[in-house]
Amino acid sequence: MTATMDSVVSMLQKNGAVRCYAKLLSPNDNSKNQIYLGGNFSALNILPHERISEDSTSMAGSVRYRVKAHVNFFWVDQNGKCHAPAATLILYPKYPEIRLSGFLKNCERAPSALMSSRAFGRVLIFGVTNAGEVLAYAAEGNSAVAKGLTGGRTLNQIGVFLELQFSSGSDNREQLLKMLRVIHEKRWLMSQKLSRHGVREGYSARNGGGYTLEAELGISPNGFSEPDYLGWEIKQFGVRDFTNFRAKTPVTLFTPEPTGGVYKDHGFEEFMSRYGYADQSGIPNRLNFGGIYGCGRKQNELTGLRMLINGFDAKANTILSMQGSIMLLDSEDTIAAKWQFVDLIAHWNLKHAKAAFVPSLFRTPPPEYCFGARVTLCEGTDFLKFLKAVSSGLIYLDPALKLEQQPGGKPTSKKRNQFRIKHKSLNEIYFGTEIVDL
Repeated sequence: MTATMDSVVSMLQKNGAVRCYAKLLSPNDNSKNQIYLGGNFSALNILPHERISEDSTSMAGSVRYRVKAHVNFFWVDQNGKCHAPAATLILYPKYPEIRLSGFLKNCERAPSALMSSRAFGRVLIFGVTNAGEVLAYAAEGNSAVAKGLTGGRTLNQIGVFLELQFSSGSDNREQLLKMLRVIHEKRWLMSQKLSRHGVREGYSARNGGGYTLEAELGISPNGFSEPDYLGWEIKQFGVRDFTNFRAKTPVTLFTPEPTGGVYKDHGFEEFMSRYGYADQSGIPNRLNFGGIYGCGRKQNELTGLRMLINGFDAKANTILSMQGSIMLLDSEDTIAAKWQFVDLIAHWNLKHAKAAFVPSLFRTPPPEYCFGARVTLCEGTDFLKFLKAVSSGLIYLDPALKLEQQPGGKPTSKKRNQFRIKHKSLNEIYFGTEIVDL
């Protein structure tokens, strides 16, 4: 049976794909030269991968550093899928660009002849599974698959990729907007939170807006890095009215734990003992750690810490080393906490590839939320955009940490390291933003 674009997408779907993409291959996209995936790191939004690492190799008396991440990659055909164990993403931070390598090595059913050639018009179809697998199918330029891709289809482009829809015609963007429209039309909703077992429960704390929206979408709260709904990260922001939609508070982008410094190496209690301060409202036996920390800001008076970023050249917009980090330093330049690039990059790209920002109103009693019809959709981001925004001070750290000594017992802690940005600056960290009236 002759393969078509729809049959290939269906085959990938049967093997677990939940999202599909296509790339038109140039003559230089082959096993010798690797497959070019773009002049930035946005491909990390698309292809799941393991932790990014940095190694060095010696060539002709010089040392060359490479940044790479293994990919759980499979070639798919009518007989199922075949693992390509050496498939790896290679990152070149100084260019910047990213390439796919090792996709033929030690794979019995890989399309070696086709992917070793420089033939014009070849097409590579990717499928991504919820298990983090990357499925692939390659087709010649004169095939029905390639003609089906180039034959007048209107496809959403994300970097070098074209986003494909399943044969059912489902469109995740339209499904999302449809659901948000339904939620908007319900008007006032009880503040609620979805339990781990999928049961809606009343929620009385003042941070219930996001939980309520997630509950309406069927999303259980989690601490994972994956997007919330149909590949979209869902974020609610409070407004005073639905006229000017001005956000009352900054947007919390993500809350990663530090991966180095006193915080990580000596523990949270030691960090709080050194840099925390007595509760400002007089609650006894409690240490707090808060304030705003951003590049270019002065040392915080209460904690004695300031923020610095190293390993990134802001003028050239280039990563100098993936071992670089965002750091909090004290007056003696001791690293109190740091977030290394290699730990931040995967979380950032996966979590923020697509994001929807939904305005809300709040009233009480009882606590209720109403969600607005003017939704901001943001698509396509890149770790360089994140670092540039941190370097310029647009993105800053706004932590909410506490350590409370319980009488006769172990201390209790709260950890929330929030990287935030003002709502009006969102366009600085995405390639595309659009306001949609539901």
